[in-house]
Amino acid sequence: MTVLSLSSRPLASLRPSRPSPPLHRLLCSKPLASSSSASAFFLTPPTPRSDPTSTTDSDPTPLFLRPATYPVPAAALAAFRRRASALVPPSAPHLHRHLRWLLADASSSSPSPSSSDDEPALLRAPLGDLEAMWERHVRDRRPFQYVVGNEHWRDMVVAVREGVLIPRPETEGVVDMVRGVEGFEDGWWADLGTGSGAIAVAVARELGPEGKVLAVDVSEVAVQVARLNVQRYGVQDKVEIRHGSWFEPLEDVKGKLMGVISNPPYIPTDDLPGLQPEVGWHEPKLALDGGKDGLEHLLHLCEGLSSVLKPGGFFVFETNGNKQSEFLVDLISTKWSSSFHNVEAALDFADIKRFVTGYRR
Repeated sequence: MTVLSLSSRPLASLRPSRPSPPLHRLLCSKPLASSSSASAFFLTPPTPRSDPTSTTDSDPTPLFLRPATYPVPAAALAAFRRRASALVPPSAPHLHRHLRWLLADASSSSPSPSSSDDEPALLRAPLGDLEAMWERHVRDRRPFQYVVGNEHWRDMVVAVREGVLIPRPETEGVVDMVRGVEGFEDGWWADLGTGSGAIAVAVARELGPEGKVLAVDVSEVAVQVARLNVQRYGVQDKVEIRHGSWFEPLEDVKGKLMGVISNPPYIPTDDLPGLQPEVGWHEPKLALDGGKDGLEHLLHLCEGLSSVLKPGGFFVFETNGNKQSEFLVDLISTKWSSSFHNVEAALDFADIKRFVTGYRR
């Protein structure tokens, strides 16, 4: 992956933060109802590509990290705004906000009071590339996070790209749960299915001198993106990225981990066609499909936990909600009662039982 302008400074310090787009909460939702005026945009899936990680924008570097080297006349930029706005259907007014964010990410800086209306703007991508990116967002329902290459998560700006699950705000809660574990700062943690590395980086920033996170993912694209985020936040000494499936890369730390964190695939296979187009058409099935009942990977995690956690070790898994969480609490409390205690379901900010937590005996 090409990485430009690497710095150990947190990305959030480089520009103002913005509210998270509503896509975050669409993972378990049904598709949006389409109005007749938007049917041309919202009812036809995009043509599948042979390479699911490729995009019309060939540079995988997040948009706002690219150098601003493309001068664009003010009139041409204004014309682009008009064309882009004209593509927004009445049923999706939020896209006007996305257009503002796209231009903010693409611009080197906000215009100064002394700027002339005729002064060219410096952009981080050619105007034609921005037009193609915008059309894919509106017409193909490509998630905005993939368009600009980042997502605002906790106090960070996390790089993402197609082929990697977009982190949701619900998942932010696991970091607070880790912080609540006594002595967590100096322990070794595993983030299984790390994806973008958002959890691993956030936890690493809270750790003390002896603490460490092993970030594991089977996807090569995820490993690339996680490595970028680790570099961006300067936590290379705290996060070790390992390529592999679940517990397989952890043979050398069996019985030594203070904690295991995972946001695994948990959507039942039959529910995948009903996901929002932004999710079902574009986000990786590998990170969504939890098998027939959504529990395939969660059960595998439960079965392997006792082999890697040290006595007193903590675990937290994200689930699909109340039903899955309650099932897993009952299962772990009975089948593995000799290995775990204080197993319970924890609420997310919407008062849904989103997480299962517990401790190794």
